[in-house]
Amino acid sequence: MNDVLDRLAQTLESRKGASPGSSYVASLYHKGLDAILKKIAEEAAETIMAAKDGERDRIVYETADLWFHTLVLLAERGLGPQDVLNELARREGVSGHEEKRSRKDAA
Repeated sequence: MNDVLDRLAQTLESRKGASPGSSYVASLYHKGLDAILKKIAEEAAETIMAAKDGERDRIVYETADLWFHTLVLLAERGLGPQDVLNELARREGVSGHEEKRSRKDAA
């Protein structure tokens, strides 16, 4: 699974300097952060609707779109999937209540 994420992260990184007309991702980068965030919000809403409708294939399809656009955001900000996987690993075995409390304490 990490192989897919790694390859996708490399592709997204390679699109950063590309002409906006050369790829969808390059056009998102060119439009800027607000366009990327808008796309994530749109995909999140579509994922929610798919889940409410209970259509398994559509849930997977929309979640893939949501993940993809979130990976675009990470790349735009100089981050990648490994950063998120590291955070998930850090949280592994930690109670959700405990993790939330630690965020409050840090704020």
